[in-house]
Parts: sequence; structure tokens; C-alpha cells
Amino acid sequence: MPWQDRIVIDPAVLVGKPVVRGTRISVEWVVDLLAAGWSREQILENYPHLTPEDIQACLGYASELLHSEKIFPLEPA
Repeated sequence: MPWQDRIVIDPAVLVGKPVVRGTRISVEWVVDLLAAGWSREQILENYPHLTPEDIQACLGYASELLHSEKIFPLEPA
């Protein structure tokens, strides 16, 4: 299932941050938890309304966002 089926952006929810559909849990929050070392199992235990597919969708969204990011050359040091 593509991330577009699970991640939504609604200006009325969390000021328009992308969230998992049907929740107020942002993609940013899920990625932050993973970056902090939380396992998928820990996230699912603490947020039982999330599914493994929701976590995967958050990563898919973040990946696509990074792939579309513009890269600017670094200035010499």
C-alpha cells in the first residue's frame, strides 16, 4: 500500500503537518522516535492505534520528501 493511502495533510490538524490518517500523530513524530532508537515494536506498544503499515508509510513519505529535496553546492571552507 502506498504511503499516500495512510498519510494525510489537513490544515485543520496539527497546523497542516503530515499525519497518519485518522490520528493526530505526525510523520515527524514517528520518524523522531525511530531516530531516537525506538523500535517499531516499542512504537506499536505505546501507540496501539498505529499499525506496522503506518510506520512504513511514515518512512516512505520521509524518503520521498528527501528525494525531492534540492541540493545546493557547499561553499569552500
